[in-house]
Order: sequence, then structure tokens, then C-alpha cells
Amino acid sequence: MMNRRTLLALVGSGLLLAACASTPNATVRQPIVFVHGNGDSASIWQTTVWRFEANGWPRDRLHAIDLPYPLARDDDAKAQPGRTSTGEHMAFLKTEVEKVMKATGAGQVVLVANSRGGYAVRNYIQNGGGDKTVSHAVLGGVPNHGVWAVKGFREANEFAGTGPFLTALNAPKNATGDEVSGPVKWLTLRSDNNDKFAQPDGLWIGAKGTPTNVTFDGPALKGAQNVVLPRVDHRETAFSAGAFDATWRFITGQAPQTTAISEQAQPVLNGKVTGLGLSSTDPASGTYSNNLPLPGAYLEVYATDPATGERRGAAVHRKTVGADGVWGPFMAQAGVPYEFVISAPGYAITHIYRSPFPRSSELIHLRAERLAASDKDSKSVVTLTRPRGYFDAGRDRMAFDGKALPGVPPTGAGVSSSKIKQMEDAVRPISAEFNGEKITGRTWPAADNHLVVLELTY
Repeated sequence: MMNRRTLLALVGSGLLLAACASTPNATVRQPIVFVHGNGDSASIWQTTVWRFEANGWPRDRLHAIDLPYPLARDDDAKAQPGRTSTGEHMAFLKTEVEKVMKATGAGQVVLVANSRGGYAVRNYIQNGGGDKTVSHAVLGGVPNHGVWAVKGFREANEFAGTGPFLTALNAPKNATGDEVSGPVKWLTLRSDNNDKFAQPDGLWIGAKGTPTNVTFDGPALKGAQNVVLPRVDHRETAFSAGAFDATWRFITGQAPQTTAISEQAQPVLNGKVTGLGLSSTDPASGTYSNNLPLPGAYLEVYATDPATGERRGAAVHRKTVGADGVWGPFMAQAGVPYEFVISAPGYAITHIYRSPFPRSSELIHLRAERLAASDKDSKSVVTLTRPRGYFDAGRDRMAFDGKALPGVPPTGAGVSSSKIKQMEDAVRPISAEFNGEKITGRTWPAADNHLVVLELTY
């Protein structure tokens, strides 16, 4: 019988997974490549990967890409610092697919995408050779017919339904008018009416009362299997349990054993520390999102009291990250919440509070933040964020510091973060609740260049 040390070594090296996958009764699973959306990172697929693992999909065949500059250009044909064109996006995906195929020896992959990531998937399959390397494509909340489709309005942008990029992608592929390229099998997942980027009114693009000429079924494609998920928001079309269930059924032809995330006794966590680019094209915003490592950043991890957010003793992990930005590995304890503290020149000391981690993951990416000029008069600044979905006051059970979430409208799912600016000097616990998940952190003084993030997992 293997002792515990040998078992951990085998898990760490991947040999145990390989042994399990090679047993006579094991089903050989294709590699899956997950493609995030505009401004997002590989970390957004964390819970989806966990659900695949919980159903027996080998971890070494689940690969989430990190586009270095994840934001789309304003004009797809014009270079813009810190942003990618549709061509650059597709080329990056193509390279990642080739890496995965080489590493696994697989002849084809499955592509699963959210939002803008679906544009790269469609472009790669139609124009980059992906028709030969991809067996299945799953598009969650992809605005396939645009976020707007108004003649003469920002048509150089890739999100314009009447622009050259989407017009070419949606051109009929055969006599029946299919919008998707064969022989790939296609699935689209969309909300019934709660996706902020598939709305007939321009509210969420700053044009309330103006028709977008896009309908709720804008993400659907002729020739694909099109599935509607009731009341999900834009991100939940890809990251919810319902989206996982539909994706698993489409890929395998069977129902998953579970949509729950099974727990491990000692999760091993890892990821990279990233920062923010300085924008020269938009001085008002000051920064832009990127997925580049932040070398030299110093990370500390503390176990915290779930009721008060106070630290339980000294740091349980410390590291100054190198050129790759990797901050782990760190062996966590089941059921224990953690505080991650990032210190880096030019950034605020960023305190990120997270719920207990049920499973191991290499997708725990951590971003250093900066205090906004408008927040520097506050005693403490605390942001609640939900990376894998939005806040819907009419649908969700939620509270932030015991009250309604500031900045979240009474209807619709269009906001994924909420900020509290505390004007009292007292350092105290601060909690947030969302549909059963609860996080408690501590306020930290903004005057000393601290800011606080409560990050939801689900």
C-alpha cells in the first residue's frame, strides 16, 4: 500500500492521474481548452474545471488559456496599447491548442468559451484550421450577432453585429444557411432574457432607450444546438452548474454524475500574481486589465477566522514571485478561509479574502490593485466582486455589510462588483453574503495605502 508521502508525490507529478486514465475501464477523454471573455483571465474557469474533475475528467486534460491582453480594441483594424485584435486573439488560441495537442498526443480538442472568447473560437474554426483540430465547440453567452447591430454605429468594433468581423463569421456556410462551420459540432448557451449583452435596449452599453437591433436570442446560431438557461446572467451562461450540465451532456452524450463540486482533504493551490497596465490612450481610466505576471510582488497568505476575518496566527505561506508570477504551490486546509495579501511597488497593499477552497487548483490568480483617486478620502475601501456572474437584486439573496449592495440596480443582472467606502476610523469585520456563500474580511486603512477585496467563488 502507498504511504501518504508517495501518494502526494504521485498526485503532484501527474503519475497517479495517468495511471488512473490507463486502467482498462477508463474512458479516454479529449483535452478541453477553455477560452475566457473580454477583460477576464483563465481563473474564471476555476469552478467549471472543478466540476469536470468531480465527474472524472483528468485534470491534465483541462486547460484554461490566459490571453495576455484580454480587452478588445475599440477599432479592430487599429493598434491600441494593451488590447488585442480579432486576428491576434485567434492566433493566440491556435498556438495554445497546438501546445495542448502536442502535450497530450490528442488528435482533436474540445473548445469551451464565454463571451468574447467565442469570437476567437469561431474565427479559429472558420479561418485558422480549427475545423480539423476541434471536435466540439461550446459557446456560452457569446454575442454572436453583436452587442449592437446599428448601421453606421461603431462598426469597426468587433462587437458590432453589422461590422465586417461578425458579418463574415455569420455568413451562410451552405445552402440551408447555417452560420457555423462543419464538421465541428456546435452548442450555444444563452439566457432567456437576463444577459446584459443580448438586450434589445441599449441600457448596458450606455444608450438607454435606444434600440440595439439585437434580441435575447442573439447568441443562438443557425446550425448549432441552441439551449436556453432560464434567468442566468451573461457569465452564468458559461460558469453556472446548469451550463456545466448542458456542456457535459453535449460533449459526452450522457448526463454528468453530479453538478456539485466534491471536496478534497488538503487542496493544493497555485496561480499567478498579475497587475494593471497604465493606459496612455485613456488618461481618465488610468489603467487597463492584463494577464501579465507581476515579478517582484510579495505575497502572504493567512488563515482567517470565518466569523471575524481576523488572522489565525502567522502567515502560512510567503513568496516573492519571479518572472512567471507564480505564487505557489500552497497546501491549504479544508474548510479554512484565507486572506491573500499582495505588496508591490506602484500598487496598494491588496487584501483579498476568499471562502474555503474545496479542491486543488492552479487557477487561483491574484491581481494587485490601485486605490482610485476618488477613494483616497475614505478611511477604508472594500470591494465585493463576483467574477463568475453578476448581481441580480430580483433573483439573488445577498447582502454587503448587512445592507443592500451599493451600486446594484433593483432589476437586471449587469453589475458584478460593489464598493463600500467606509468613513469611520474603526478597523472592524466586514462581511458579504451571496446565495449561501459568506465571506468575512477586515477593513484596512486607505490612508496607509491598503484596500480590501471580498471575492466570491460561486
